[in-house]
Amino acid sequence: MPSEKSPEGFKKNTSGKRLSSIIMNDYLTLHKKASEGAFVVWIAIIVPAEIFSGFDNVVYAVPESHAALCAGKGVGPLLCEKAEQLGYSTDLCSYARIDLGTAFGGAESSPTFGLPKPDLIISNNNNCSLLVKWFDVYHRAWGVPHVLLDIPFCYENQSRADFEYIMAQFGGLIRTIEDLSGQKFDINKARESVKLSSRALKEWKRFLSFATHRPSGITAFDSFVQMAPILTSRGTEKLAEHYRLLADETEEQVKNGIFPVPGERYRLLWDNIAPWHQLRKMSSRLASLDANITSASYTYCIGALEGEYEPYEFDGKDPLQWLARLQNFSVCPHGLNLRGRAMKEVIGRNAIDGVVFASNRSCKVYSLMQMDQMRHMKEELGIPCIMIDVDHADVRKYSEETTFTRLEALIEMIDKKRSGAPA
Repeated sequence: MPSEKSPEGFKKNTSGKRLSSIIMNDYLTLHKKASEGAFVVWIAIIVPAEIFSGFDNVVYAVPESHAALCAGKGVGPLLCEKAEQLGYSTDLCSYARIDLGTAFGGAESSPTFGLPKPDLIISNNNNCSLLVKWFDVYHRAWGVPHVLLDIPFCYENQSRADFEYIMAQFGGLIRTIEDLSGQKFDINKARESVKLSSRALKEWKRFLSFATHRPSGITAFDSFVQMAPILTSRGTEKLAEHYRLLADETEEQVKNGIFPVPGERYRLLWDNIAPWHQLRKMSSRLASLDANITSASYTYCIGALEGEYEPYEFDGKDPLQWLARLQNFSVCPHGLNLRGRAMKEVIGRNAIDGVVFASNRSCKVYSLMQMDQMRHMKEELGIPCIMIDVDHADVRKYSEETTFTRLEALIEMIDKKRSGAPA
């Protein structure tokens, strides 16, 4: 497989280059179609974008994904400050502050020049309750209709009543888009889009499966970066093909003995959203300690039913039913039992030595149960765990040295466990 080594020691393969092209083209196409009169929808990340494929000329943008991109490109603090100057609190989620700063005067600082203004905004309240208030700011400022998908939390597996409730809301959403856009929904087009998403997610899980190898064929940082087109290219052939090639290329690297952390001695799991501003620094510094965060709850949950790992495959029938059943795939709306079930499976599957619980100042709903989860992992599995303090998109709320003091302490705990010494 074609590959090259960057000065920092990171390998760039064809999947990395292809990913950059996909993301750039997704945003360029979004702006182009919007300028040509497409009906523009802004959505939360859990809103099923495949529905929009059932219309002839509906495009969507994901403010959270755009905010993560801004953080990764180093402009997160600048855009946060623009929002703060407008009176938004620094305690507000950094995704929201980045997006509000972009929308209200900071588009020139965005790597995508912001997002085209929406004709409709769709939020949900199971993954992030803040989204409802955040998106309502635009409803008030611009007079744009705002639809809320009321998705019940799932402390256990989704109930039939909840499923039917979600399906009814999908019907209402489709009718709203038809009324506002003047376009008719074609379920056959949506079905083809769902087929492609299901295929893509199956390949995604194949890519993640290389974390079982010793040394691991991937890092969690690879999965953080590579998840981006799931948000910008849902239901497309290019997404399915990209993940097929990504898995193929990773398999070839493993066969050729090319590993991100060749001297891997410590296999870790990350629990929470990616620290977008630290991906390269943290990955490189961990590698120097022979440590690899091979897995992350943020990415292993993608495409699976609540509390499970394997992909939930589409049966080719009703696409809306598949989308409704997956409305709680994200970790955030899971109860402690569901979170623990999935984490235990991955710890065993990927031979995890220790868990890093990243208490995220921006994402309260993800962080809320972590103390209990950490206690369960320690008591039930006897696995070393630490808690660190991060913010996923605002580097001003992160201390690299404090974080690595804790990570080094985790490595010491793993060494003590291996030696049989008291922890």
